[in-house]
Amino acid sequence: MTVSAPLLIDGLRAVAPLYKGILCDVWGVLHNGVAAFEDAHKALTSYREAGGRVVLITNAPRPAKQVAEMLEKLGVPASAYDDIITSGDVTRAILEAQGKKTLLHLGPNRDQPLYWNLEATFTTNDDEAEAISCTGLVDDETETPDDYRDRLQKLADRGLLMICANPDIVVERGDKLVWCAGALARLYEDLGGEVAILGKPHAPIYRAALKRLEDLSGEPIAKEDVLAIGDGLPTDIRGAVSQDIDVLFITAGIHASDFGPSEAPEEHLIRKRLIEEGLRARAALPRLLW
Repeated sequence: MTVSAPLLIDGLRAVAPLYKGILCDVWGVLHNGVAAFEDAHKALTSYREAGGRVVLITNAPRPAKQVAEMLEKLGVPASAYDDIITSGDVTRAILEAQGKKTLLHLGPNRDQPLYWNLEATFTTNDDEAEAISCTGLVDDETETPDDYRDRLQKLADRGLLMICANPDIVVERGDKLVWCAGALARLYEDLGGEVAILGKPHAPIYRAALKRLEDLSGEPIAKEDVLAIGDGLPTDIRGAVSQDIDVLFITAGIHASDFGPSEAPEEHLIRKRLIEEGLRARAALPRLLW
Protein backbone atom coordinates (compact mmCIF):
# COMPACT_ATOMS: atom_id res chain seq x y z
CA MET A 1 0.00 0.00 0.00
CA THR A 2 1.16 3.55 -0.62
CA VAL A 3 2.08 5.80 2.28
CA SER A 4 -0.92 7.82 3.43
CA ALA A 5 -0.88 11.48 4.42
CA PRO A 6 -0.56 12.37 7.15
CA LEU A 7 1.90 9.72 8.33
CA LEU A 8 1.04 10.18 12.03
CA ILE A 9 -2.27 8.58 13.01
CA ASP A 10 -4.40 8.68 16.17
CA GLY A 11 -4.15 4.98 16.95
CA LEU A 12 -4.02 1.45 15.60
CA ARG A 13 -7.79 1.55 15.04
CA ALA A 14 -7.22 3.94 12.13
CA VAL A 15 -5.55 1.23 10.02
CA ALA A 16 -6.51 -2.02 11.78
CA PRO A 17 -9.46 -2.88 9.47
CA LEU A 18 -7.06 -3.03 6.51
CA TYR A 19 -5.16 -6.04 7.88
CA LYS A 20 -5.88 -9.66 8.76
CA GLY A 21 -2.76 -10.12 10.84
CA ILE A 22 -0.12 -8.22 12.80
CA LEU A 23 3.55 -9.01 13.38
CA CYS A 24 4.42 -6.97 16.47
CA ASP A 25 7.80 -6.26 18.01
CA VAL A 26 8.07 -6.75 21.77
CA TRP A 27 10.83 -4.78 23.45
CA GLY A 28 10.25 -1.05 22.86
CA VAL A 29 6.64 -1.54 21.76
CA LEU A 30 4.99 -3.67 24.47
CA HIS A 31 7.46 -2.99 27.27
CA ASN A 32 10.73 -1.23 28.05
CA GLY A 33 12.44 -4.07 29.87
CA VAL A 34 11.10 -2.88 33.22
CA ALA A 35 7.34 -2.46 32.82
CA ALA A 36 4.61 -3.14 30.25
CA PHE A 37 3.00 -0.37 28.20
CA GLU A 38 -0.67 -0.81 29.06
CA ASP A 39 -2.06 1.07 26.06
CA ALA A 40 0.02 -1.11 23.74
CA HIS A 41 -1.17 -4.47 24.95
CA LYS A 42 -4.74 -3.16 25.13
CA ALA A 43 -4.45 -2.13 21.47
CA LEU A 44 -3.42 -5.62 20.40
CA THR A 45 -6.15 -7.16 22.55
CA SER A 46 -8.74 -4.92 20.86
CA TYR A 47 -7.41 -5.92 17.45
CA ARG A 48 -7.72 -9.61 18.32
CA GLU A 49 -11.23 -9.09 19.69
CA ALA A 50 -12.14 -7.66 16.27
CA GLY A 51 -10.99 -10.88 14.62
CA GLY A 52 -7.35 -10.18 13.78
CA ARG A 53 -4.41 -12.44 14.58
CA VAL A 54 -1.26 -11.25 16.35
CA VAL A 55 2.13 -12.94 16.28
CA LEU A 56 4.85 -11.30 18.35
CA ILE A 57 8.17 -11.25 16.49
CA THR A 58 11.17 -10.56 18.68
CA ASN A 59 14.94 -10.66 18.51
CA ALA A 60 15.08 -12.14 22.01
CA PRO A 61 17.76 -14.88 22.00
CA ARG A 62 15.52 -17.25 23.97
CA PRO A 63 12.76 -19.74 23.13
CA ALA A 64 9.19 -18.41 22.91
CA LYS A 65 8.17 -20.10 26.17
CA GLN A 66 10.69 -18.07 28.18
CA VAL A 67 9.64 -14.85 26.43
CA ALA A 68 5.99 -15.54 27.27
CA GLU A 69 6.92 -16.03 30.93
CA MET A 70 8.85 -12.76 30.93
CA LEU A 71 5.91 -10.91 29.35
CA GLU A 72 3.57 -12.24 32.03
CA LYS A 73 5.91 -11.01 34.77
CA LEU A 74 6.12 -7.56 33.18
CA GLY A 75 2.34 -7.32 32.90
CA VAL A 76 1.65 -8.11 29.23
CA PRO A 77 -1.40 -10.41 29.21
CA ALA A 78 -1.75 -13.43 26.94
CA SER A 79 -4.89 -11.79 25.51
CA ALA A 80 -2.62 -9.44 23.52
CA TYR A 81 -1.22 -12.10 21.18
CA ASP A 82 -1.76 -15.50 19.61
CA ASP A 83 1.82 -16.72 19.48
CA ILE A 84 5.48 -15.67 19.63
CA ILE A 85 8.34 -16.21 17.17
CA THR A 86 11.79 -15.40 18.56
CA SER A 87 15.23 -14.99 17.07
CA GLY A 88 16.24 -17.73 19.47
CA ASP A 89 13.70 -20.08 17.89
CA VAL A 90 14.99 -19.59 14.35
CA THR A 91 18.64 -19.61 15.46
CA ARG A 92 18.26 -23.08 16.96
CA ALA A 93 18.49 -24.60 13.47
CA ILE A 94 22.00 -23.18 12.96
CA LEU A 95 23.05 -24.30 16.44
CA GLU A 96 21.70 -27.80 15.82
CA ALA A 97 23.70 -27.95 12.58
CA GLN A 98 26.91 -27.49 14.59
CA GLY A 99 26.44 -31.04 15.88
CA LYS A 100 28.88 -31.92 18.64
CA LYS A 101 31.19 -28.94 18.16
CA THR A 102 32.47 -26.98 21.12
CA LEU A 103 30.80 -23.57 21.07
CA LEU A 104 31.89 -20.47 22.94
CA HIS A 105 28.90 -18.78 24.56
CA LEU A 106 29.16 -14.99 24.64
CA GLY A 107 26.29 -13.67 26.73
CA PRO A 108 24.55 -13.71 30.11
CA ASN A 109 23.55 -16.91 31.90
CA ARG A 110 19.86 -16.03 31.53
CA ASP A 111 20.11 -17.07 27.87
CA GLN A 112 21.02 -20.69 28.67
CA PRO A 113 17.54 -22.04 27.71
CA LEU A 114 18.54 -21.43 24.08
CA TYR A 115 20.97 -24.34 24.39
CA TRP A 116 18.78 -26.92 26.10
CA ASN A 117 18.91 -30.37 24.44
CA LEU A 118 21.58 -29.46 21.89
CA GLU A 119 24.41 -31.90 21.08
CA ALA A 120 27.05 -29.17 21.19
CA THR A 121 29.36 -28.63 24.12
CA PHE A 122 29.49 -25.09 25.46
CA THR A 123 32.55 -23.43 26.92
CA THR A 124 33.68 -20.07 28.25
CA ASN A 125 37.29 -20.82 27.22
CA ASP A 126 38.09 -19.06 23.95
CA ASP A 127 40.92 -21.50 23.08
CA GLU A 128 38.54 -24.48 23.13
CA ALA A 129 35.97 -22.93 20.82
CA GLU A 130 35.20 -24.23 17.33
CA ALA A 131 32.46 -21.64 16.78
CA ILE A 132 30.79 -18.82 18.73
CA SER A 133 27.20 -18.44 19.92
CA CYS A 134 26.53 -14.82 20.83
CA THR A 135 23.42 -13.86 22.79
CA GLY A 136 24.70 -10.55 24.15
CA LEU A 137 27.22 -8.92 26.44
CA VAL A 138 27.90 -10.80 29.65
CA ASP A 139 27.09 -7.68 31.69
CA ASP A 140 25.14 -5.24 29.56
CA GLU A 141 24.75 -2.85 32.48
CA THR A 142 28.45 -1.95 32.55
CA GLU A 143 30.15 -3.35 29.43
CA THR A 144 30.35 -1.93 25.92
CA PRO A 145 31.23 -3.68 22.64
CA ASP A 146 34.67 -2.08 22.71
CA ASP A 147 35.45 -4.09 25.85
CA TYR A 148 35.35 -7.17 23.58
CA ARG A 149 37.44 -5.80 20.72
CA ASP A 150 40.74 -7.55 21.45
CA ARG A 151 39.00 -10.82 22.30
CA LEU A 152 36.88 -10.75 19.15
CA GLN A 153 39.89 -9.91 16.99
CA LYS A 154 41.67 -13.08 18.15
CA LEU A 155 38.56 -15.16 17.48
CA ALA A 156 38.10 -13.60 14.04
CA ASP A 157 41.74 -14.28 13.21
CA ARG A 158 41.03 -17.99 13.83
CA GLY A 159 38.18 -17.92 11.31
CA LEU A 160 35.47 -18.94 13.77
CA LEU A 161 31.84 -18.52 12.75
CA MET A 162 29.77 -16.32 15.10
CA ILE A 163 26.11 -17.33 15.36
CA CYS A 164 24.27 -14.22 16.57
CA ALA A 165 20.98 -15.01 18.32
CA ASN A 166 19.90 -11.36 18.75
CA PRO A 167 20.53 -8.92 15.89
CA ASP A 168 19.45 -5.87 17.95
CA ILE A 169 22.19 -3.29 18.44
CA VAL A 170 20.57 -1.61 21.46
CA VAL A 171 17.29 -1.82 23.38
CA GLU A 172 15.62 0.33 26.00
CA ARG A 173 15.82 -0.80 29.60
CA GLY A 174 13.77 1.63 31.62
CA ASP A 175 15.10 5.08 30.78
CA LYS A 176 18.43 4.03 29.26
CA LEU A 177 19.76 2.09 26.27
CA VAL A 178 21.79 -1.10 26.66
CA TRP A 179 23.95 -2.91 24.13
CA CYS A 180 22.78 -6.18 22.56
CA ALA A 181 24.36 -9.10 20.70
CA GLY A 182 23.97 -7.37 17.35
CA ALA A 183 26.54 -4.79 18.43
CA LEU A 184 29.09 -7.54 19.04
CA ALA A 185 28.22 -9.21 15.73
CA ARG A 186 28.68 -5.90 13.89
CA LEU A 187 32.09 -5.41 15.50
CA TYR A 188 33.06 -9.01 14.74
CA GLU A 189 32.25 -8.46 11.05
CA ASP A 190 34.23 -5.21 11.07
CA LEU A 191 37.19 -7.20 12.41
CA GLY A 192 36.93 -9.69 9.55
CA GLY A 193 34.84 -12.36 11.24
CA GLU A 194 32.01 -14.40 9.68
CA VAL A 195 28.55 -13.93 11.20
CA ALA A 196 25.29 -15.87 10.80
CA ILE A 197 22.09 -14.01 11.79
CA LEU A 198 18.48 -15.14 11.26
CA GLY A 199 16.47 -12.66 13.36
CA LYS A 200 15.13 -9.27 12.24
CA PRO A 201 15.80 -7.77 9.70
CA HIS A 202 16.60 -11.07 7.96
CA ALA A 203 14.08 -13.15 6.02
CA PRO A 204 13.99 -16.43 8.04
CA ILE A 205 12.22 -14.98 11.08
CA TYR A 206 9.61 -13.33 8.84
CA ARG A 207 8.98 -16.58 6.96
CA ALA A 208 8.41 -18.33 10.27
CA ALA A 209 6.11 -15.59 11.58
CA LEU A 210 4.05 -15.38 8.38
CA LYS A 211 3.62 -19.14 8.35
CA ARG A 212 2.44 -19.01 11.94
CA LEU A 213 -0.12 -16.35 11.03
CA GLU A 214 -1.43 -18.56 8.27
CA ASP A 215 -1.58 -21.59 10.57
CA LEU A 216 -3.55 -19.58 13.10
CA SER A 217 -5.93 -18.27 10.46
CA GLY A 218 -6.37 -21.56 8.67
CA GLU A 219 -5.97 -19.90 5.29
CA PRO A 220 -3.31 -18.21 3.16
CA ILE A 221 -2.57 -14.60 4.11
CA ALA A 222 -1.05 -12.27 1.54
CA LYS A 223 1.72 -9.95 2.67
CA GLU A 224 -0.43 -6.93 1.82
CA ASP A 225 -2.86 -8.14 4.48
CA VAL A 226 -0.19 -8.03 7.20
CA LEU A 227 0.98 -5.06 9.29
CA ALA A 228 4.33 -5.06 11.08
CA ILE A 229 4.71 -2.90 14.19
CA GLY A 230 8.11 -1.91 15.54
CA ASP A 231 10.40 0.81 16.83
CA GLY A 232 13.81 -0.19 15.44
CA LEU A 233 14.77 1.22 12.04
CA PRO A 234 17.63 -1.23 11.32
CA THR A 235 15.66 -4.29 12.47
CA ASP A 236 11.86 -3.93 12.67
CA ILE A 237 11.37 -1.37 9.90
CA ARG A 238 14.10 -2.54 7.53
CA GLY A 239 13.06 -6.16 7.93
CA ALA A 240 9.40 -5.51 7.20
CA VAL A 241 10.16 -3.24 4.24
CA SER A 242 12.51 -5.85 2.78
CA GLN A 243 9.64 -8.35 2.94
CA ASP A 244 7.13 -5.91 1.36
CA ILE A 245 5.11 -5.77 4.57
CA ASP A 246 3.44 -2.51 5.66
CA VAL A 247 4.87 -0.91 8.79
CA LEU A 248 3.48 1.01 11.74
CA PHE A 249 6.54 2.83 13.09
CA ILE A 250 6.59 3.41 16.87
CA THR A 251 8.74 6.52 17.17
CA ALA A 252 9.16 6.85 20.96
CA GLY A 253 11.31 3.72 21.19
CA ILE A 254 15.06 3.59 20.64
CA HIS A 255 14.95 6.51 18.16
CA ALA A 256 12.80 8.80 20.33
CA SER A 257 15.39 11.57 20.55
CA ASP A 258 15.56 11.89 16.76
CA PHE A 259 12.06 13.27 16.18
CA GLY A 260 11.57 16.10 18.67
CA PRO A 261 9.44 15.60 21.80
CA SER A 262 9.07 11.83 22.27
CA GLU A 263 5.31 11.98 22.87
CA ALA A 264 4.68 14.58 20.14
CA PRO A 265 7.10 13.74 17.30
CA GLU A 266 7.48 16.04 14.32
CA GLU A 267 6.26 14.32 11.17
CA HIS A 268 8.73 15.99 8.85
CA LEU A 269 11.61 14.63 10.95
CA ILE A 270 10.18 11.13 10.76
CA ARG A 271 9.77 11.35 6.99
CA LYS A 272 13.27 12.77 6.60
CA ARG A 273 14.82 9.94 8.60
CA LEU A 274 12.93 7.27 6.69
CA ILE A 275 14.14 8.74 3.40
CA GLU A 276 17.73 8.90 4.68
CA GLU A 277 17.53 5.22 5.66
CA GLY A 278 15.92 4.21 2.37
CA LEU A 279 12.84 2.99 4.26
CA ARG A 280 9.11 3.66 4.35
CA ALA A 281 6.19 3.35 6.76
CA ARG A 282 2.46 3.01 6.29
CA ALA A 283 1.86 5.05 9.45
CA ALA A 284 3.53 6.19 12.66
CA LEU A 285 2.63 6.57 16.33
CA PRO A 286 4.71 7.76 19.28
CA ARG A 287 3.49 4.72 21.23
CA LEU A 288 1.16 1.91 20.33
CA LEU A 289 -2.44 2.55 21.36
CA TRP A 290 -5.86 1.66 20.04
